[in-house]
Amino acid sequence: MSSRSTSGDLVTSLRALLAELAPGDRLPTSRELTQRYRVGPGTVSRAIAALAAEGAVVSRPGSGTYVAHRPARATDRLPDTSWQAVALAGRAFDLTAVSAAEYGTTPAAAAESDMAGAEAVHPLPEGAIAMAGGYPHPALQPVKALGAALARAARRPDAWHRAPTSGLAPLRAVFARLAGGEVSADDVLISAGGQSALSMLFRAIAAPGGPVLVESPAYPGALAAARAAGLRPVPVPMDGEGLRPDLLADAFAMTGARLLYCQPTFHNPTGTVLAPGRRAQIVDVARAAGAFLVEDDCGRHLGHSRQVPPPLVAEDRDGTVIHLTSLTKPASPSLRIGAVVARGPVMRRLRGLRFVDELFVARPLQEAAVELVGTSAWERHLRELSAALRERCAVLADALAREVPEWRLTAFPSGGLHLWVELPRGVHDAVTADTARAYGVAVSAGGRYFPAEPSGAYLRLGFAAAAGAAELVEGARRLGAAAREGS
Repeated sequence: MSSRSTSGDLVTSLRALLAELAPGDRLPTSRELTQRYRVGPGTVSRAIAALAAEGAVVSRPGSGTYVAHRPARATDRLPDTSWQAVALAGRAFDLTAVSAAEYGTTPAAAAESDMAGAEAVHPLPEGAIAMAGGYPHPALQPVKALGAALARAARRPDAWHRAPTSGLAPLRAVFARLAGGEVSADDVLISAGGQSALSMLFRAIAAPGGPVLVESPAYPGALAAARAAGLRPVPVPMDGEGLRPDLLADAFAMTGARLLYCQPTFHNPTGTVLAPGRRAQIVDVARAAGAFLVEDDCGRHLGHSRQVPPPLVAEDRDGTVIHLTSLTKPASPSLRIGAVVARGPVMRRLRGLRFVDELFVARPLQEAAVELVGTSAWERHLRELSAALRERCAVLADALAREVPEWRLTAFPSGGLHLWVELPRGVHDAVTADTARAYGVAVSAGGRYFPAEPSGAYLRLGFAAAAGAAELVEGARRLGAAAREGS
């Protein structure tokens, strides 16, 4: 019998054991489990890791393994996704072609939307400081843990087999647990990162030429994906508490849109977190309009503390919210693993589109992701990343206040990778960005973050892609010099 099937049998046995225990109860030690079930220590380790990835157990180094808390399920009514039949009207999908692709009779077409200007950073000259990147510096990435996870995944006998279309069950269970609420693994579709999922969602839900409501400002990658799908982004203004529900209702009424894209947690570029009192309001407005709300939650692991509000999808039972998240930002640009949480007919449509686009996400990456998030090293990395981002954010904000006091920091973010800075009246963001580059600092001009006319001149300044705090301080000094030249 293979080690994989043996560990699978042990997982089944341990699930039966967990059913007899209460949350917080301690499992037998690894030695006791090897003796009781007559398996090797490696088999026990793999089985515990699989249960930890599902959220069934919690491992505490030096203490043992414990039964995880089992959240109660709401039973007041059954979910009702029948409204989606109206919202999806006019965006028909050929299920015949899907079936043919599933059985290999039709080649699958792979396409990637043009991401010009979305998050790509042009190569910088020697000595330049990166404040325009969308990913943390390699020093902030869990390189050793990633390498170890990939090595363990590669040793699995089925590592190079075809993956299920929806993704590996243990990985879907991980994302379901992160989403919370009543989300199950069956509600999860694994994607090749967040950007790929965005492209798929826009093409699947809205008809070409139709409107899609977006925050203003908004993540440029979403704007690019929407336009590549033939959609027309319509701005909905934000304030210091996030998207404005009153203006959102007006936008739905005026445009007839059936799709809203937003980032409620650590919004890119402003870092805003949607206020608690608005979170349910936003979902209610979308539900009343018979529309989908795409919740881009790819910044969830980028909080500067571990206190992060739950996703909107956790409280949604009728399929209004389509949740999008990813491991790419907190881990590595090349760990292209994300997930879409959806319920009802829209999930069946997304699975169908997966056959047309790419069939499935590469299994070795999925296996490596399962290995990574099931370890204590991952939790340790997230704690260290949170502390590092908090420190870098404070360092850059303080340095900017000294070097360019005329630049206004719109808010001090509690998460994310960037500061959103408003420039003085009469100063042009693109000109300022070009001047900064001449001084050896790459920053992002704010104009491209607006789906229509910008409300002012802004810069997005990243604090995660630089080598460290000293480089951020030097970058602020150079920006001060650039600002004085332009004044």
